[in-house]
Amino acid sequence: MLLTRKNADGSRQATRAGRFAASLSDSLSRALPTMDRRAFLKRSGVGVGVGIAASQWQLVKKAQAADKPAEASGLKREVRRTVCSHCSVGCAVDAVVENGVWVRQEPVFDSPINLGGHCAKGAALREHGHGEHRLKYPMKLVNGKYQRISWDTALEEISQRLLAVRKESGPDSVFWVGSSKHNNEQAQLLRKFVSFFGTNNCDHQARICHSTTVAGVANTWGYGAMTNSYNDMSFSKAVMYIGSNAAEAHPVSMVHMMHAKENGCKMIVVDPRFTRTAAKADQYVRIRSGSDIPYLYGMLYHIFKNGWEDKQYIHDRVYGMEAVRDEVMKWTPEKVEEACGVPEAEVFKAAQTMALNKPSSIVWCMGQTQHSIGNAIVRASCILQLALGNVGKSGGGTNIFRGHDNVQGATDVGPNPDSLPGYYGLATGAWKHWCTVWGVDYEWVKGRFASQAMMEKSGTTVSRWIDAVMEKNELIDQENNVKAMVFWGHAPNSQTRGLEMKKALDKLDTLVVIDPYPSATAAMAAMTVDGQELNPNRAVYLLPAATQFETSGSVTASNRSIQWREKVIEPLFESRTDHMIMYQLAEKMGFAKELVAKIKLVQGKGGMMEPEPESMLREINRGTWTIGYTGQTPERLKAHMRNMHKFDVKTLRCKEGKDEETGYDLTGDYFGLPWPCFGTPEMKHPGTANLYDNSLHVMDGGGNFRANFGVEKDGTNLLAEDGSHSVGADITTGYPEFDHVLLKKLGWWDDLTEDEKKAAEGKNWKTDLSGGIQRVCMKVHGVHPYGNAKARAVVWNFPDPVPLHREPIFGTRPDLIAKYPTHDDKKAFWRLPTLYKTLQQKNVEAGLAEKFPIILSSGRLVEYEGGGEETRSNPWLAELQQENFVEINPQAASARGIRNGEYVIVSTPTGARIKVRALVTPRVGVDTAWIPFHFSGWWQGKDMLEFYPEGAAPVVRGEAVNTATTYGYDAVTMMQETKTTICNIERAV
Repeated sequence: MLLTRKNADGSRQATRAGRFAASLSDSLSRALPTMDRRAFLKRSGVGVGVGIAASQWQLVKKAQAADKPAEASGLKREVRRTVCSHCSVGCAVDAVVENGVWVRQEPVFDSPINLGGHCAKGAALREHGHGEHRLKYPMKLVNGKYQRISWDTALEEISQRLLAVRKESGPDSVFWVGSSKHNNEQAQLLRKFVSFFGTNNCDHQARICHSTTVAGVANTWGYGAMTNSYNDMSFSKAVMYIGSNAAEAHPVSMVHMMHAKENGCKMIVVDPRFTRTAAKADQYVRIRSGSDIPYLYGMLYHIFKNGWEDKQYIHDRVYGMEAVRDEVMKWTPEKVEEACGVPEAEVFKAAQTMALNKPSSIVWCMGQTQHSIGNAIVRASCILQLALGNVGKSGGGTNIFRGHDNVQGATDVGPNPDSLPGYYGLATGAWKHWCTVWGVDYEWVKGRFASQAMMEKSGTTVSRWIDAVMEKNELIDQENNVKAMVFWGHAPNSQTRGLEMKKALDKLDTLVVIDPYPSATAAMAAMTVDGQELNPNRAVYLLPAATQFETSGSVTASNRSIQWREKVIEPLFESRTDHMIMYQLAEKMGFAKELVAKIKLVQGKGGMMEPEPESMLREINRGTWTIGYTGQTPERLKAHMRNMHKFDVKTLRCKEGKDEETGYDLTGDYFGLPWPCFGTPEMKHPGTANLYDNSLHVMDGGGNFRANFGVEKDGTNLLAEDGSHSVGADITTGYPEFDHVLLKKLGWWDDLTEDEKKAAEGKNWKTDLSGGIQRVCMKVHGVHPYGNAKARAVVWNFPDPVPLHREPIFGTRPDLIAKYPTHDDKKAFWRLPTLYKTLQQKNVEAGLAEKFPIILSSGRLVEYEGGGEETRSNPWLAELQQENFVEINPQAASARGIRNGEYVIVSTPTGARIKVRALVTPRVGVDTAWIPFHFSGWWQGKDMLEFYPEGAAPVVRGEAVNTATTYGYDAVTMMQETKTTICNIERAV
């Protein structure tokens, strides 16, 4: 079938695709009569408009009249509710399944999150499951080509090779890259799997999208997550997007912003690029990439100077604002304009809008996080909201839009190198807690590691695995280099330093790729460059994982709401669920019994055994007391999915209603029981829609800032002041977190049952598996088990206690580098040496700013997601954007003789030269260029099609921007610096 495809320059070309939309009308005619009238109206959301539902019903009724009844035709039709597997908004989808085949999808109008809306990716979701470009069976790289092998052969060879590396070089020589596409249950199981293998060398996508957010926000006030919700923005009077292009990255979230604007909300967008989001703004502010702190301090300068700060709020609930004020007042309007390019009038206008239209909210995404000072930028945004008194307020907060569909959940309970599930850390007590939850002996787990020291040492990050392979061994803080890699649902083209990554891949002993779509990893591993030969001693395996539509499980949206996906279809081709693969690998490696000690096994595909998702979620519930993943049982989540229409679309709360199937009373619950949902399920905590809101009782989702940093610092009180407490609390001042000692001192110990006393003895609120401490605190006395403290404007355990602006390592402004240099180099930082000042100075001395005078940034398109392999394999989406491109300002293009639509070469200091189309546009400033990061499949001008497994190459291939991006990492989290590298652009010969 011929398709007309649109190029970056606006021209169109005819191309031929495989199976496309030919069967669409047939599928629709068969799929429409899938529900009776009652079921159809229930699933269609009559509340959004009876006229809409009625008109749709007429269409269904006619289709039924023209067709045989389902029973007579022998068709089995079902509607299964799932959640979009792309971004983190959490859009619900009803999948119409006919005799086991997913034939159609419907938006869920009842969903309080997406209100029936979908972006292009969500509307094309069915193809992700039934896609013909998937990896269909296990494969192995043999003589440069991928060959089909059996599952038995693959599992046997992979396990033996990984065990051999473990025996010869130690368990830390294997690095496990998990996935933010795993559901919560799979993410937690993988963290346990890696622990039993004996290493903390594991990570996932959150490292390179929001690790700076998690660290910066958690160290400011307690939890590293979005404080409010998309829905709550309807109550905002002003919203500032800074480093977020939500209209393309989180399209359906904009529905809630538009509702706010209808109510008079002012919208500010701060970005180096005029985005689709900026097109909706009341004020657009163009800043130089990486200069967020000067801009934010410029706003605070005017806020403090005009007395717009919330003085009472700061006194009661904030520590260290005076030290911040001292730094802020150094940033005069002249210095702000010099650093970020924004005139005083624009900065003043934004500050005035946010200060005089409260509650006001701030939204950020990777535009803020992906910098070598990402942690400091994040904290500066938090400080702005603390100064205005906007945190813990409906319509306020920091609305941090996460990336993948379960990147929040995978961060909460999944394979993080510095923590066990629930942010418990790696100390002995944390290990003993989780060993108890998992039902395994602590000494046995400790014996799996090279030593107790390694057991309690943070692993390497996914952003730096290249160096874990390539760095000199004497400079690495582990016995041997990484020699084997497992890429489990992760796209390598989303990581920086692509040229060096190719060398690291070639040096490995073993590479395993587990994915529904084999991703760029497979092609990079098989690719030869300039006729080189591949490493003959290396083994490369591809295993076909099932999609999230081929299993059930829970997924956590950006607002912390948790939703349950029903299984839509059985795993296609020879794919297997991720948790089945984990269990089968554990069987081969000898710890399957321990892996599922407390988990029920059920029959999966082909009668093979696999862990039951419901049982895996109950294990999360048993152990994750810190962040309140204890109350969201499978039964409660499933009831929420069946009763979406009973939840308010602004507050997310159910005013009244019961689940007809179980009789469960939903009254008072917030949709998806957003964490923290404290206590046991029997306590019926409703979840927390807005974090730290002390205008509500704790059993209504209210709260305060966590007492996570002690009770005083240098003689200054860190606990909240008298009178600052949540409604109905028996303690009306600040207080520390609760443990058995404090409970006894207060005389509350006898409020526990006898069984609870036995479990709580010697424990604190995070390790008491009975939930008794949480119950007594919240339900009996109305106080928060995590205490009541002040948020920290000064974070003394970070490199810069007060956030400071520092220029990027690769920059175009040597004059500003001299004024605001980066950090000193670090040794053994996340097990590796990390360069800062020496590299920055070397770049200045080499005159790189003259050779590469354009700031290169990257970001998202609405059509594609993440590394893009799965969405670029979807022909419905592939039609929308055929080639990768670079946005270049008309003035910069003219100076280089570049015309719109021409091929150009983008070169960087790494030596990379990537070939993309030029999109000449004033959307970017003269000093900036921008490339989407969803592409892969080209390597410096050459199509890599021959290196993909046969039949598993995406429809659209193009240059990966990260083939060319440079070195640079956040000084706290190892977040990669992708938003401020440097480049030059020239016409392709």
